[in-house]
Amino acid sequence: MSGSIKILLVEDDESLSRGVAFKLEREGFTVLTAGSVREARELFNKHKVDLVVLDVALPDGDGFQFCREIRKRSDVFIIFLTACDQEVDIVMGYDMGADNYITKPFSVSVMVSKIKAVLRRGKALKGYEKLVSKEIVIYLDTMRVYKNDEEIYLTRTEMKLLQYFTSNPRQIMAKEQFFKELWDIEGDFISESTLQVHIRRLREKIEDDPSHPQYIKTIRGAGYIWMEGCVYQ
Repeated sequence: MSGSIKILLVEDDESLSRGVAFKLEREGFTVLTAGSVREARELFNKHKVDLVVLDVALPDGDGFQFCREIRKRSDVFIIFLTACDQEVDIVMGYDMGADNYITKPFSVSVMVSKIKAVLRRGKALKGYEKLVSKEIVIYLDTMRVYKNDEEIYLTRTEMKLLQYFTSNPRQIMAKEQFFKELWDIEGDFISESTLQVHIRRLREKIEDDPSHPQYIKTIRGAGYIWMEGCVYQ
């Protein structure tokens, strides 16, 4: 999988950065390293990167700030790297556009596994223009969503939820599956109530009547299900 995959590693701890970069390069990735937002911005503008591993605490700013900059013009994969493990920080990171989150201290092998998992999810969608589910159309190249030819504007987290639902239509999915597949954690930091809020917000945007949903239904005591069939075209 690694091949020509290029990773931008933004971490101000030089020792940690060298160790992580060494491991990633051993896995076959090309690694660019930056110790500040300024350096990261210069490298991101100069190179076409496939994934950014981004520390939250940096000497001249924070990873959230840089993530906002990236998301204004790119859908490149982003994994946050931080010592913070508070739910509010993790939720904020995902809402800004993160694809995963790793807290320090961590195993570099676990980081490599998470990087490969994020890249696999992206690769699986290549070769198709759109996904259609009844009145909803997801254009996979731009990640734009339309219902009855009208665009629906989703946050990054809402988009990830929609993609997961439509990738597993007509299957009952427990909350633990969402934590594992979308956030890759056990649910210690993303609570069930937080998941419910994200699903409620998604329903408000895609359902004609959110109180009587036709797409996302709750199966009491079991989880959620996407009721309509889905076709990649």
